[in-house]
Amino acid sequence: QVQLVESGGGLVQAGGSLRLSCAASGRRFSINAMGWYRQAPGKERELVAAIKIGGSLNYADSVKGRFTISRDNAKNTVYLEMNSLKPEDTAVYYCNPLTPFGLPIGSWGQGTQVTVSS
Repeated sequence: QVQLVESGGGLVQAGGSLRLSCAASGRRFSINAMGWYRQAPGKERELVAAIKIGGSLNYADSVKGRFTISRDNAKNTVYLEMNSLKPEDTAVYYCNPLTPFGLPIGSWGQGTQVTVSS
């Protein structure tokens, strides 16, 4: 059973920064791509960033240039550095391993809440 624990969320003013962490047990991050998702109230969950096993990065247009995804395979942890935060970034953020074609593999965790105030 894969356990995913997201942390690092909080309340921040517009223009601020946060660094989210996702720690996993039961599955090695190194053998899968990893993705960060978010779900805002009343909206569908969307993929905002992904990092492939080869190291290539992909971002949603809405966060490109502001968010950075990275991974530490030794710690089995993936990170999402968020800069220049906007109120529209407010959402619950989730992580999940991805198939080679970018589809989520595991069960969804509880996520971590990010709230950006203006």
